[in-house]
Amino acid sequence: MRTTGRLDARVAIVTGAAQGIGAQFARALAAEGASVVVADLLDAQPVARSIAESGGKAIAVRVDVTDPDSVRRMVAETAAQFGRLDILVNNAAIFTQLSPKPFEQIDSAEWDKVMAVNVRGTFECAKAAAPEMRKGRYGKIVNISSGTAFKGSPFLLHYVSSKGAIIAMTRCLARELGDDGIRVNTLAPGLVMSEGVLANPNLLGARATNNIATRAIKREITPEDMCGTLIYLCSPESDFVTGQVIVVDGGSAMH
Repeated sequence: MRTTGRLDARVAIVTGAAQGIGAQFARALAAEGASVVVADLLDAQPVARSIAESGGKAIAVRVDVTDPDSVRRMVAETAAQFGRLDILVNNAAIFTQLSPKPFEQIDSAEWDKVMAVNVRGTFECAKAAAPEMRKGRYGKIVNISSGTAFKGSPFLLHYVSSKGAIIAMTRCLARELGDDGIRVNTLAPGLVMSEGVLANPNLLGARATNNIATRAIKREITPEDMCGTLIYLCSPESDFVTGQVIVVDGGSAMH
């Protein structure tokens, strides 16, 4: 693995990193020199092992982002293993398991589950990570939203609402943490052809084709397309950027 040094000596946590976009994020951070905690409710060992086999540094940690104790243990283990925490990528979310439907057909339990993981999970992780970042007077928190929050995409009201909340949360956290040297920004992908999306027929077909047609760059989005922006937001190159949203969707949502 070639290390460019842009994130040399930095320590990063990526949640929801056992597969899909999160796994690609973890690999990209490691390729830039970061030591990476691959965190997920699923088994993240294969991703951590693949990073190590490529010459990077990574450990796998099991975490439930809706459980404050579990999140605190994740941060504690990160500090114990690597001595610090510089980067948090709040990627864990419920999306690919959902079936698009009119909002009247979304039951309250499904709404609450989406909000618990997508919104409160991001809150819990930021809350646990901030004290560790304050020790070094430096940090980068990258929250993952969605281009759907800018388009008002129908039939996924709970998901789109949760991703709108992420944008608001980012702005508030950026204000509260700026004096501590912690930058907080949002990366908002379009419909990425991740493993989970490819496995859900409800997200493919006409829905995906119509999505591509709205883009200025008319092709499918891959997980790799997200990584350049992620690395920028995690690197010193964005040290004077906070509270911002960058949409990476080929020019479908423009704001």
